[in-house]
Amino acid sequence: MIYLPPLRRFMLPALILLAIIVFYRSSSRVHTPLPSFVIQHFATPPEGIRIPISELKQHRLPILNVSENYRSPPHQYYYSYDKDAATNSSSGSSSRSLQPILNPSLAVLFRCPRRPNKFTNHIRLPNLFYNISGSPSNPVSLDSRGFWNPTIISLPYWSKNQYLVVSRILTDGLHQENVLCEANICIAGTKGVAAPGEIPCTQDDIAHVGPAGGMRCATPPMLLSVPPTPAEYCAGKTAHYADIPGFHDPRIFWSGKGEPLMMVNTHLTELTRNPPESRFPIEKNWMFFFSGAESFLHYEISPRGGRSFAKLLGGGLTTTNLTDPLETPCLQEISSDEPDPVKKNGTWHQATNSLRLVLCERSDANCKPNKDNTVFFAVVHRKHLDTILRLPLRYERYFIVWSAYAPFSMLGVSQHPILMANETASGWSPAENWDDDAENIELLKQGREGKGYWAHFTYTVSIAYAWGREGDEPMWKNTGFLDDEVVLGVGVDDAGQGFARVRARELVQCLRACPGRRGEGGSGMEGGFEMRREGEEEGRWGPERLFPED
Repeated sequence: MIYLPPLRRFMLPALILLAIIVFYRSSSRVHTPLPSFVIQHFATPPEGIRIPISELKQHRLPILNVSENYRSPPHQYYYSYDKDAATNSSSGSSSRSLQPILNPSLAVLFRCPRRPNKFTNHIRLPNLFYNISGSPSNPVSLDSRGFWNPTIISLPYWSKNQYLVVSRILTDGLHQENVLCEANICIAGTKGVAAPGEIPCTQDDIAHVGPAGGMRCATPPMLLSVPPTPAEYCAGKTAHYADIPGFHDPRIFWSGKGEPLMMVNTHLTELTRNPPESRFPIEKNWMFFFSGAESFLHYEISPRGGRSFAKLLGGGLTTTNLTDPLETPCLQEISSDEPDPVKKNGTWHQATNSLRLVLCERSDANCKPNKDNTVFFAVVHRKHLDTILRLPLRYERYFIVWSAYAPFSMLGVSQHPILMANETASGWSPAENWDDDAENIELLKQGREGKGYWAHFTYTVSIAYAWGREGDEPMWKNTGFLDDEVVLGVGVDDAGQGFARVRARELVQCLRACPGRRGEGGSGMEGGFEMRREGEEEGRWGPERLFPED
């Protein structure tokens, strides 16, 4: 007699039953849909959402270098094309579908209602720069710190205050500190009259921001605490950063989803670029732009290397460069034949965050955003150094514009650097700076002293749509129209801060159109585009051919 322990005596019947089931299933013509014990293969993720981490480890993503790689980005990984665009791109049709075509909606970008200064080549807008004070009303103690490099966003319409301002502060040592406050703009005018929603200045406000009015903290500046980032390498040209700890030049902005974000420059780790060999020891001045639910990082733009940007995949991971490999660089180097040494030897740098802009007016009932009339814009600087000491002489302000839809083609860049009404350009005399200013001309006619310098140099840190738009919820903060006001946050002489309010239309006009894509026969653009300044006859200012003919 065979003895089995209590639990094992059921093993033999179980094995016999299992054998009967296997025999029955193998001989049956109709297979019962019982679940099988295998790993399930799930459907491919929707286009333009994510790439599995495992794929990133096994395969290097395409588009490594704009000048060496001419493969088109795989649409399903990088862009959320609509069906028509994907069909046209994959069917071997003309590359014109990926070019910045000059349609009627873009015409506003290329009109030039103002002439440039004949000495400095700047276009001067009628808008003023105003002061920003970091000292709130009724402070507990007098704040003697210096505030500079302001980055600004407007708050929702239902907020108690109008703006959020992050400023760098001057410290006793070399370390970097930044503070944040809520702020309001006060308006100084006759009898203290202010426009609807705006606050008239008090005498205390005027004592802090000046007789023209300005922006002032409404809450005490609060120190921003950002954990230090360990540097992988800090030697050679980057060794001096070890002596100035703290994060540098933060940027605050609204995301396309209505999230208030802050990006910190220098030694970025959570945000990076791929492949690893494309990275630099110090990374600065990156900017986000948002297309639907997707986020992109714009790394740089230059006359020789073109530009580079990537899509965020999550967890700080990004794709490699997604710039159309056939896109011709839009920025231009100063000609080596330029006789004025003040205009030569400049370098280009990204400066601000980006904003989404619809190229029609909010007040127009027929204005509807679409692919033809929606763009991104941002500020880039051309940095000029003193020819003797090689110190910063001036930061020239240019605006760049690119399509808001993949593949995000560059459309234009300012023909001339932009100055505000009370701003000057270092490198030229006051008389040259104000040569085209009517008020200065009148002063000289009266035998009085003309206008002088307003600052040695200024640099634009941020752009944001101004507070006060009706029903302005966070999700709309990154999008505006031509008649919306834009607030520019400006650093002054590494020691002060200011802002200007300008209609978006004024900032993105008088652009030079970008060449577009390189085609087999040349630029890939047929014909050209005529541009002339308003009120000028042909032959004096134009027409100017913006696109070379095939």
